[in-house]
Amino acid sequence: MQALFIDAAREAAVRDIAVPEPGADEVRIRVDYVGICGSDLHYYFHGANGAFVVREPLIPGHELSGRIDHDPAGRWAAGTPVTVHPARFGRPRPGIEDDPHLWPGGSYLGSASTWPHTQGAAAEYLVVDRRMVRPLPDGVTVRRAALAEPLAVALHALGKAGSVEGKSVLVTGSGPIGLMAVAASAAAGARVTATDVLPGPLARARELGATETVDVRAEELPAGAFDVVLECSGVPQSISAALRAVRIAGTVVQVGMLPDAERSVNLAPFIAKEVRYLGSFRFADEIDQAIRLLVERPAIEAAITHEFPLAEAETAFATAQDSDASGKVLFAL
Repeated sequence: MQALFIDAAREAAVRDIAVPEPGADEVRIRVDYVGICGSDLHYYFHGANGAFVVREPLIPGHELSGRIDHDPAGRWAAGTPVTVHPARFGRPRPGIEDDPHLWPGGSYLGSASTWPHTQGAAAEYLVVDRRMVRPLPDGVTVRRAALAEPLAVALHALGKAGSVEGKSVLVTGSGPIGLMAVAASAAAGARVTATDVLPGPLARARELGATETVDVRAEELPAGAFDVVLECSGVPQSISAALRAVRIAGTVVQVGMLPDAERSVNLAPFIAKEVRYLGSFRFADEIDQAIRLLVERPAIEAAITHEFPLAEAETAFATAQDSDASGKVLFAL
């Protein structure tokens, strides 16, 4: 089978490797689609995602959909459409028993955080633990299901804020995760405003449910105007803007990842307004909610703008990096 390997910064190649065989309690999936995530871009363009450095050839990809190829236990027939929860959880710790995504010792598909690296889904076939498999219900296509993982990230962040029905929600940064946050917030009954610095992402945010958009290069956000802010850009200036824009005693959820380094952020509004500022990391089981939402709201598929074969990985990564031109970019296998 063919698989895409990232060897180092800006070095990627498609190679032929053996088709993996499922072991006990595993299944083999014929992969149809793999989404390119921000972490994949970091691995390709920088050879590292934060502190996680590519030390051996890494197959990227944790946003995937496909069909059952072989289930040794016979539970799922060949051809059953599925998506996958990309995490293997570690061991529970006191105080976080109900937060498996925070348990230490886990792994995530397509990640250099473990040694050996946890190989990902950018390959024709993938073997996973059967507990990670999510069969798709009627009403959601395999292509749309490639959005289940990033949508689950957005739903987890939204859940941190509590109910947003009838509330004003600001989504800062309208990249792929921001777009999922817009869609999730709109589906939850919020009045959604989205920001960006480029016209392409703002247009896509309106398509996915934002009632207002703000180009923050030309327009300042109103101070104290929003009940909840989902900060999806990971830019320190945007964090400062989020703390100004949220109302007194409002909530800011930090969704966008930041480098593991000191950054300058204005915390005065955080203190004076007694803002709840919460972190949000991946997700626990929200992928099941994401699948249901993809059935109810098929228009979320509009976030997908491009598809490329593995052989055009360089072009695919460059397109995904161009946030004005692209929303979610997929490898189509």
